[in-house]
Order: sequence, then structure tokens, then C-alpha cells
Amino acid sequence: MIEVRNITKRYGHLTAIDRVTFRVEKGEVLAFLGPNGAGKTTTMRILTCFMPATEGSAHVAGFDCADQADEVKKRIGYLPETPPVYQELTVFEYLSFVGRLRGLSGADLTIGMDRVIERLSLGSVRQRLIANLSRGYRQRVGLAQALIHDPPVLILDEPTVGLDPKQIIEIRELIKSLAGSHSVILSTHILPEATAVCQRVVIINGGRIVAEDTPDQLSARLRRSEKISVTLKAPPPDAINRFREVAGVEHVLTTPDSHTFLIECALGRDIREEVARFAVRHDWGLLEMKPVSMTLEDVFLRLTQHEDGLSRPDIATEVAQP
Repeated sequence: MIEVRNITKRYGHLTAIDRVTFRVEKGEVLAFLGPNGAGKTTTMRILTCFMPATEGSAHVAGFDCADQADEVKKRIGYLPETPPVYQELTVFEYLSFVGRLRGLSGADLTIGMDRVIERLSLGSVRQRLIANLSRGYRQRVGLAQALIHDPPVLILDEPTVGLDPKQIIEIRELIKSLAGSHSVILSTHILPEATAVCQRVVIINGGRIVAEDTPDQLSARLRRSEKISVTLKAPPPDAINRFREVAGVEHVLTTPDSHTFLIECALGRDIREEVARFAVRHDWGLLEMKPVSMTLEDVFLRLTQHEDGLSRPDIATEVAQP
């Protein structure tokens, strides 16, 4: 549905994005992550035909973003970080205006407006001036304008900014419900949001793609050891040293309460059975044992931080391709 091939954008001597390549399949929700200045907004502006790439190509639903911009625009809904709303209009007037711009009229316009007003819970404010709405409601109106023509492709830039926790959950559920019928690119700095709603993640840093895969697969590739968390009811004072007696255990750490232990072993090895048997045999009261994986936040920081050599070429190469 979306195919980006080696797009580069230069502003004089500054290269904003450099040979960016990725795909979004039909019905897929993709998280586009990166620190400020990484190239996310530039990429989105190219996909929405706001500006052309210096090199490379981008296609949406089979149409070229540079040469067939009108066809691309018919098939996308775009919500920039600042909602593109006219504050002097009511919600009803604004959505009617946007719907007509999108080519809707008559019954189609009415159906489209009713659908997004219901989906975004805007019924109670439909006759209010946008200028008098809270930031959260303005964000919802911005999302409604992106959805009013029921486009096959949605490009959303920080869609939950300014929303309260309840509204955030509602918008996330809405985005998840769009999977299958819409292809969605979601740009966000909120890493739990990417984990909650997206099937796949693209991480961009310094204008280049440094990782692309599912959150679980990215975590697995960056992991250097297997880790398990073990919680005991009555651990002995020397539990750390005692756990090191178990074959395969490489490192043991404990939490401040001294009841939960993080045990590491070689990558690909499973020592849960041995650790459990050891704890039970010594009557330490095994309460919980679970594997510990890298979170998406861990992956993001490892790939985008420059301090202490965390953003190393070998790491980026290791995880850049599925």
C-alpha cells in the first residue's frame, strides 16, 4: 500500500533524510519512531505530497507521490502534529467544509460526517466553535477530518497529544480498529503507544533507518543474554552467591527489597527449570518466575542514543533488516 525506496531529501548542504526505504502493507499499522530532528516529519511531508524528495521514490496505493500527487491525496488522510482546524467555524461547519473539499456531497457527505462524529465522540460539541474547544477535542476534530472520506491510508503525527488518559485509550482503540481496513503510519514519541497499537516498528535516527521489525523481534536481536526474574518468599542473605552455583548462571542482580533476583545466562539457553528446582530444594519459597525481555523503550534508546557508544554502526546493521 505504501512503498518508499531510497528517498533522500537535501536542503542545501543539509541532508534531512538519507536513502530511507520501508513498506507498509495493506491493513498494517506501522509505528514511525525517532528523536526530534531524526527525519520523521520530512518523510511524512514527502508521503503526503507536501514536498518532493531530492532522490528516490515514494508510492501510495500504487501512485507516485511526485508525479501523481492528486491521486495520492485522494487516498490519504493526514493528521499533522498541530490539528489543521479553522477556529472560527463550528465542528459541524468545519467537517462539512473538509468533506466537500474531499469530494463528498449529498448523502455521502452526511454519512461521512455522522460516521466520524460518532467514532470520535463529537456529538456533544458539533455545534460549538472550534475556538472554544479544549485541546483534546481539537485533536479529535483533527482526526475526524483525516477520516471523513474513509481513506485507505492514514498518516498520523502524534495523534494523542493533548488528550487525557481516557481519550488516549479511546484513540488507541480507534487506531487498532482501523487495522485491516486501513494502512496506518503512526509517528509518536510515546513508546507504549507504539507497542499498544502497532504491528511493526521503523526507527529512524540521523535521517537513516536504523531498525525495522516487530517490537518483539527488535528486542530479540539486541538482546545479549537471556534473563529471568525470580521472586522468593524467604531468600537467604547470600542468595546471589548461591544462585551462581546453578549451571549456566552468568550474572545475578537483586532489587532493593532483596526478594526479586534478575538472573542472566547465555543467549539461547533456558535455565528456568534448573533455577526453580534449586530454589525449591532449598525451601526459599518460589513465588514467581518469568522471562525478562527488552522493552521497546530499551531498543529505542539503544539505537538512538550516542552517549557511551550506544548508537554504534554494528548495532544498527544488526537490526536494520528483518
